[in-house]
Amino acid sequence: MGLRGTNQGLSRYHNRRIVLGYIREHGPAARGDIARDVRLTVQTVSSIVRELEESGYLRLRREQPRGRGAPAQMLHLNPDAAHAIGIGVSPLGVSAALVNLAGDITAHASRPLAGPDPEDGFRLIGELVATMRARCPEARILGAGMAIPGPLDVEGMSFVGPATLAGWNGIPLRERLAALTGLPAFIEIDTAAAAVGQHLHGEGRGLDQFYYLHLGAGLGGAMVRRGQPMRGAFGNAGEIGHVPVVPDGRPCTCGNRGCLECYVSLDAFRHRPAGQDEAGWAAAVAPMFHRALTIIENLFDPESIILGGLASPALLGALVATTGALPPSVSARRNRRLPRVIAASDTHSVLRGAAARALAEVLSPTADRDYDYPDDPLCDGQAA
Repeated sequence: MGLRGTNQGLSRYHNRRIVLGYIREHGPAARGDIARDVRLTVQTVSSIVRELEESGYLRLRREQPRGRGAPAQMLHLNPDAAHAIGIGVSPLGVSAALVNLAGDITAHASRPLAGPDPEDGFRLIGELVATMRARCPEARILGAGMAIPGPLDVEGMSFVGPATLAGWNGIPLRERLAALTGLPAFIEIDTAAAAVGQHLHGEGRGLDQFYYLHLGAGLGGAMVRRGQPMRGAFGNAGEIGHVPVVPDGRPCTCGNRGCLECYVSLDAFRHRPAGQDEAGWAAAVAPMFHRALTIIENLFDPESIILGGLASPALLGALVATTGALPPSVSARRNRRLPRVIAASDTHSVLRGAAARALAEVLSPTADRDYDYPDDPLCDGQAA
């Protein structure tokens, strides 16, 4: 972990998050190991652990004996101690899930609606949040994260074209979500959210560096390193769909011509020739698709590219089936451990990632929080 604790007197808010974050990242740990790695005293760690146990975030378990002496007591995360609500808004409708600290989905519901406007969208979000709370009334909910199509705040590109969400541009999304839910609220681009979800519970789990390619109404992606997506200076990194690949090609809603998502996207699939099935369409667009893959590989050198999104498993599988003989790139190595392209199997990655964004924001220590809040959720509202 890059973050460290501090032994100064007014930093328990910060230190609680350091200790909990260490166990979330590294798994079960002993007090002494935590103290050494985050540079806190054992006494400070023991005091914080006691608070987190009392609040239900940690569980103490004694390991099996491995020789002489008493077996070590290890601190385990209680994944159901807290949850966040992950919300996804797309041109197909609105969905939501209640997600625990381990990324497991406790409850899920969706409301299909083509191209929801803001009023319909937030009405459905309110209904879904109420559903999540009714299904798990005892859940401690720390925040809400909403994933929406990108890019954001870009003239002529935000919420237009196949990823259209008419009327959403300029809406104070975070403020409206916070007012609607009564929770700390956070906004994430759907590709970045899905990439994090893949790291938590998908094919990206256990990978140090991978690229997530999101086949939705448009086409986007995110490079993930150690569980964190590359977001860019303004949060819009990964718009691979707007890379021009055909000179003087089809007009794109972004203002350019021949952009990749004009050929490889669900919108392009919907406009395929009559009678063409998934395999036939995948074969037809394979040259464009493969060009995108080699661009990604040569730019980012990932362990693998994970293809997911709103497409059906059959369509994702058909596209991956075309990658048996890809063009040369830096990823063409004999000692590869994984295929160059893998189809994602988790259909709720966006919701997991949106909830994970909210949990990370609420639970992560930051430099400007060097004092205790009286309503800190890590100590059940009791100031230390």
